[in-house]
Amino acid sequence: MHLLTPVRPKPYRGSMETGFTREFRSISNDDVASVGGKNASLGEMYRSLASVGAPVPNGFAVTADAYRYVLTSANAWPALHDALDGLEPTDMDDLARRAKRAYDAVYNAGIPGDLTAEIVAAYHKLEEEYGSPLSVAVRSSATAEDLPTASFAGQHESYLNVTGEAMLLEAYRRCIASLFLERAIHYRIDRGFDHFRVALSVGVMKMVRSDLAASGVAFTLDTESGFRNVVLVTGSYGLGENIVQGLVEPDEFFVHKPTYAQGYRRILRRTIGSKATKLIFSDGATLGATTRNVETPIADRGNACLTDTEALELAGYCIAVEQHYSGRAGHPVPMDVEWAKDGLDGRIYLVQARPETVASQGKVNVFETYELTGPHAIVLARGRAVGSKIAAGKVRRITGPDELAAFIPGDVLVAETTTPDWEPVMKIASAVVTDRGGRTCHAAIVARELGIPAVVGTGDATKVLTDGIDVTVSCADGENGTVFAGTVAFAVRELDVTATPPLPVKVMLTLADPESAFARSMLPNDGVGLVRIEFIVSGEIKIHPMALAHPERVDAFVAQKMEALTRGFSSPAEYFVRKLSEGVGTIAAAFYPKPVVVRMSDFKSNEYASLLGGTTFEPSEANPMIGFRGASRYAHPAYADGFALECAAMKRVRDDMGLQNVILMIPFCRRVDEARRVVTRMAELGLRRGENGLEIYVMCEIPNNVIQIDAFSQYFDGFSIGSNDLAQLTLGVDRDSEIVAFDYDERDAGVMEMLRLAVSGAKRNHRYVGICGQAPSDYPDVAQFLVRAGIDSISLNPDSVVKTIAQLASSQIPVQV
Repeated sequence: MHLLTPVRPKPYRGSMETGFTREFRSISNDDVASVGGKNASLGEMYRSLASVGAPVPNGFAVTADAYRYVLTSANAWPALHDALDGLEPTDMDDLARRAKRAYDAVYNAGIPGDLTAEIVAAYHKLEEEYGSPLSVAVRSSATAEDLPTASFAGQHESYLNVTGEAMLLEAYRRCIASLFLERAIHYRIDRGFDHFRVALSVGVMKMVRSDLAASGVAFTLDTESGFRNVVLVTGSYGLGENIVQGLVEPDEFFVHKPTYAQGYRRILRRTIGSKATKLIFSDGATLGATTRNVETPIADRGNACLTDTEALELAGYCIAVEQHYSGRAGHPVPMDVEWAKDGLDGRIYLVQARPETVASQGKVNVFETYELTGPHAIVLARGRAVGSKIAAGKVRRITGPDELAAFIPGDVLVAETTTPDWEPVMKIASAVVTDRGGRTCHAAIVARELGIPAVVGTGDATKVLTDGIDVTVSCADGENGTVFAGTVAFAVRELDVTATPPLPVKVMLTLADPESAFARSMLPNDGVGLVRIEFIVSGEIKIHPMALAHPERVDAFVAQKMEALTRGFSSPAEYFVRKLSEGVGTIAAAFYPKPVVVRMSDFKSNEYASLLGGTTFEPSEANPMIGFRGASRYAHPAYADGFALECAAMKRVRDDMGLQNVILMIPFCRRVDEARRVVTRMAELGLRRGENGLEIYVMCEIPNNVIQIDAFSQYFDGFSIGSNDLAQLTLGVDRDSEIVAFDYDERDAGVMEMLRLAVSGAKRNHRYVGICGQAPSDYPDVAQFLVRAGIDSISLNPDSVVKTIAQLASSQIPVQV
């Protein structure tokens, strides 16, 4: 029998503590064996982070030895062994029966009188600091919990808004008994922990009244990709349990660590969640039934639960926590931090911090991609993607715990939401789909830990997914998760990024989607050679820039739709500037400090017309491909105010967000005089070439750009060859015309000569030259031709990087020094 007799620790000198309670100020991370991971972390933060202003509520821990003392005093160890010895964890019914016996053995042990007196004395001492009667949070902290290799959301019980001696003691009994809940037993078996060598400490701390304000979870990395240069703050109104259980879609804020350290204070990217409900305290004083969900007022749902200033303040605390833990460990330690805003004093508090245990433990040297290879199937549901994998299986809808026993390994778990009790079943699921929740809900956290894809917050999955049908769950498209009908073929590819050989040219990426930027940044790359802002405008902004600059000119129907999209912003123009800057800023931050070349808008008139309000501002052209597009729009009265919004967004990215690795690029610039007008106009709008290191490139995609490259070099710092347009204009072939498209060939001798002349002309003028067209991605021989011609960089689609790198490495072209 293990550890039957506890060792009473010596009292902490300099305090009023006795043997079984310890004040936070006496606890550090070296005390995990005594107070568990959660309390050790709280003590570490309370002691060490005051200098950076990170507020942690004060409290005390009832030690793990107290737990052992309870069981020894009541001679409860034999009953525990009788309940747990010989347990078969795969027999769910047997597990439930044995867990109940073990739980009762601990709960019914009671609390010895001397321990009771000690807990009560520590509680009253805390009241002397904060006032009486004091409301506290009573939180479990196991000695094998919240460690770098062991952390499970909601494993043990905690109780909030506990007031008075009797309620505090009852909460303590329930907490230590929760060490033998089914989920906790199953988790320990999975991790190889001995039930009798794991003990439970209990933390008692000032209650932060987030029921009157907001709460949430923050991570010092991106939880989906493992990208470490950001802080992700999630939050919702009310108590934090709704976020953990996935009952709400929370707000999300990303903060970029490197530019934050330089003094820039801007949110990198934000998503306003629906936050349909909030958890508050109920009337009455019954332990375990003290909270209830209420509907969030409509007016509050569209607003963020934190101001930008508060989110940035919180991010700063999280960075300080990470730096502290990393300093102790001697290596980077990404952190998972719980926070709460007190509605009474208005302050934000850190109420828990632990090392992040999923994304940070991934294969840092292996870039894994999943890709659907089968024909597109019917989309049954959409939501937020968790992870980047794809899986297929039969739908198994679960409406309650009594249905879990019927779950078959490999099924797709479909539920309104999940709870910690469902972990044994989630472990055998191929994927998880829920109606509710965000990326930090219980389903998302456990799915990441188990390495399975999850689509959360679909809204209606339990209604549209029928039991027994085959589905494919795809999280391979950034933040968007999709459930397809049937089994769709997919492929998995791995690239060992440490094995990338020296190359004869810089390899950059072509990107459009901010949501995939963090993951794509882990591919071998020298930056981004082309960011197409059209994707951000059409996918996230959805409104024509001129309609936002001149909302008075749109009809009532369009105005109503615009009002719905721009709600929460100070003006329609501010909506455009912030959304575009956050989209571009996300990509720039993902690759910081490497160069990121952002092309200003290059919609054609028919594409602009498809945006909300676009028909009011766009002409009808017979051939938009060579019509009112690119640079010709920027100083033209029909689009000048829209271009001003684009420039305001780019100025915000560079000057306010601090992402000065952004290089701007002008597309489809036909004539030298047009170049002069555009560069002059940009300077008037605050984007002056050379100021704060700003470089401006031009697309080299019109024969005149090649013929007059010496003249264009006076206005631009570099050239990026657009092989698509250059080929079609050299050959006189509209590549969108099915009738003549067969004559479009980027490898035609005339096109290849244009490419050579462009490279040699840029070099002659000491200008950067790269290529961002499709040709290098599609044709390795074109890539090798350009490298031999002396091009500085080639930009590739992410899916062709691995193949092209291998071909360039074996090309026997001398490596550039």
